[in-house]
This record gives sequence, C-alpha cells and structure tokens, in this order.
Amino acid sequence: MSTAINPRFDWGQRVQAAADLFNDGSYPEERVDALLIGAGAEGEVVQVGKHVDSGATVYIVEFAPDRLIGCFEPELMPAETRGEAP
Repeated sequence: MSTAINPRFDWGQRVQAAADLFNDGSYPEERVDALLIGAGAEGEVVQVGKHVDSGATVYIVEFAPDRLIGCFEPELMPAETRGEAP
C-alpha cells in the first residue's frame, strides 16, 4: 500500500532557488559542479513528478528561457510576493 503525499508546489507556481544549484551532470554542455542558478533566482514550476528510485517529489522549474532544472523540495521556496504600488 502506498500513501500519496501532496507536493508542496504546484504547476505554474513562482518559486525561488533556496540555495545555489550546481550541475550534477544533467547539463553536458556545462562542466560538472558549474553554477547553474544562484540562490534567490526566481522561476516557475512547469512540471511535477516523482523520482523513480526514492519516490521524492521532483519539480521541473524554468528559471530562464532554455534553463529547465529538476529540483527537490528542499532546493526551493515560494517566491516572495511583491506588493504593487497604489
């Protein structure tokens, strides 16, 4: 029997990188351990899935055009909301 756990973030939600995100080999055109996105960079969740081996929730986040990065929940936080001027 498996228990479904609701993901913390939803598709279309704005998020921020909670820490610097480095290349784990997913970007062959970049050297391994190269900085991909700095802490605080904002992006949008474009897909939510599960890691096959661990069952952990994985988010595909578009941080910039052509910069899609797979992230685990501890690597993300909700984007800060900015109040609009009256």
